[in-house]
Amino acid sequence: MGEVVQMHFTTVDYVIFVLLLVASTGIGLFYAFSGGRQRTTQEFLMADRSMSCLPVSLSLLATFQSAVAILGAPSEVYAFGTQYWFLGCSYFLGLLIPAHVFIPIFYRLRLSSAYEYLELRFNKMVRICGTATFIFQMVIYMGVVLYAPALALNAVTGFDLWGAVLAMGLVSTLYTALGGLKAVIWTDVFQTVVMFAGQLAVIVVGANQAGGIVEVWRKAVNGSRIAGLDLNPDPLERHTFWTLGVGGVFLMLALYGVNQAQVQRYLSSRTEKGAIMSCYVVFPCQQIVLSLGCLMGLVMFARYGEDSPLDKGYVKTNDQMVLYFVMDVFRDLPGLPGLFVACLFSGALSTISSAFNSLATVTMEDLIKPHFPNMTEARATLLSKGLALAYGLVCLAMAYVASIMGSVLQAAFSIFGMVGGPLLGLFCLGIFFPWANSVGAVVGLAAGLAMAFWVGIGSFVMRISRPPPGPQLNATALPLFHNMTTTVLSSLVTSPTAKPRPTGVEALYSLSYMWYSAHNSATVVVVGLLVSLITGPMKERDLTPGTVFPVLGTLLFFLPERYKEKLCCITPLALKPKEISSQPYQMAKKDGNGAACCKEDTATEDKGLESDRAQTEDEDEDVDTLTTHTVQETAL
Repeated sequence: MGEVVQMHFTTVDYVIFVLLLVASTGIGLFYAFSGGRQRTTQEFLMADRSMSCLPVSLSLLATFQSAVAILGAPSEVYAFGTQYWFLGCSYFLGLLIPAHVFIPIFYRLRLSSAYEYLELRFNKMVRICGTATFIFQMVIYMGVVLYAPALALNAVTGFDLWGAVLAMGLVSTLYTALGGLKAVIWTDVFQTVVMFAGQLAVIVVGANQAGGIVEVWRKAVNGSRIAGLDLNPDPLERHTFWTLGVGGVFLMLALYGVNQAQVQRYLSSRTEKGAIMSCYVVFPCQQIVLSLGCLMGLVMFARYGEDSPLDKGYVKTNDQMVLYFVMDVFRDLPGLPGLFVACLFSGALSTISSAFNSLATVTMEDLIKPHFPNMTEARATLLSKGLALAYGLVCLAMAYVASIMGSVLQAAFSIFGMVGGPLLGLFCLGIFFPWANSVGAVVGLAAGLAMAFWVGIGSFVMRISRPPPGPQLNATALPLFHNMTTTVLSSLVTSPTAKPRPTGVEALYSLSYMWYSAHNSATVVVVGLLVSLITGPMKERDLTPGTVFPVLGTLLFFLPERYKEKLCCITPLALKPKEISSQPYQMAKKDGNGAACCKEDTATEDKGLESDRAQTEDEDEDVDTLTTHTVQETAL
């Protein structure tokens, strides 16, 4: 085994890296001192709901293309082959369902935080539980997603570890706190271009050095790295068509359907149609990102074959291997290693800046504003900026914690992934099952989180205590597909000899990580429904219009009316599109008795008060005459 080899940067590389930081800061300062100058919470947190489709879609893409993902996908393909490429099949439903179910509901309710929905659908306790879960998830993770790539970079290139961490953390904190969501979205656009450029440069130069893309493909075929369609239905198999194409749909829903960072971008769109279109634009972009990662892995294999730098001891982990490959390819091309590092840290910047902004939003909207309803707009905006700044400093503190965690770093990645499934289950419980009540929601979320931590931690401990036989690939935990989904990268390439199939609780621990989100969200829904039926299902008259997607009544068309009434699915409840277009800043609020009323923003305050009074007087008439329709406004 050799010693870890370090290859150093030139001055040109550092200049390119600094230019990335300067450009990102410049975009933040531009939006801090232009337009409305971030004087209202509507502008700071929601970009004045004025963003067009293209920047929103590229920002959606950048948010979940972290530095760890850029390093993870190529090493996955290098080690295990192109089976991972079938994940692209899950993108279709994983983006179509958010576009036509989640976006119309959230957009028509005119929310700022996704967790406001939980109060409208259930009650304040469910909203607080959802918010607390999200904050825990993001705070644990954002330091790790900053520290892990910096550590890999330091090990391979000698790039100053804490210099990189501080530069990334402080720059992202600065432009997020000054420029608000507009700055975050437009820096995401810039950073997406840098990420594409960096990965493309590696593939083009690496393939050229290996003898061309045809030669790369030939070597991959000869090395058994081109995988066919594996239709094995076994959920314990790490990657098959079903785990990637079906299990991946639930991962995508957790990311693009209910995650606050993404919901906030949908809600910043100028129109509902624009928000839906941004989902469609993300689809081909996601396929390109996936293809770039997989191609980089194949080019790596064409260069090293089975004799990897990891086996030789030049590097210690998989993420370091990708960086070693990049430095090796660009050895005689000054400036290009700097471009890839800019690509890498563009991923980190886009991820953590989105985390700061979404955390500031949920803290402000879900925890502070409800207790201080009379807070002035100027004070609320100042406090939002202070929260973004504070979360930036918390991120740096968490990066320090990550540095002293050692082997527990893998568990920190896992904790993040464990929480996405239960939150998806909580929203699905409210959106698709009208009879689910608040008690069922809280108990279901608790059960889902307990199941997630039990399986996740049990799996982690089992891998550590009893590594399976066969030649080992010393890999780190890498969120392969996006930073909001976690895979505890199976730390080995096992030998072809068949190993005994796990039984009992060990089988649960051996579940493919791609099924975690589906398994945990299903736990929330099943437990939530059972508890709701035991404690008394919700009555239709108590539901806030617009909070339930009208699919259940259609699916259960064969049931007699009296049963459908008990299941609370006679009338699909949704807001009319024309109501939204005529009242652009209207948000449904729950009255004391659960009926819906509307609260206008300050621009139409008097009209809002009149409509509130009228609605309170004619409450029963309103519910009876509410026109039903499907939420889907556009179709394929």
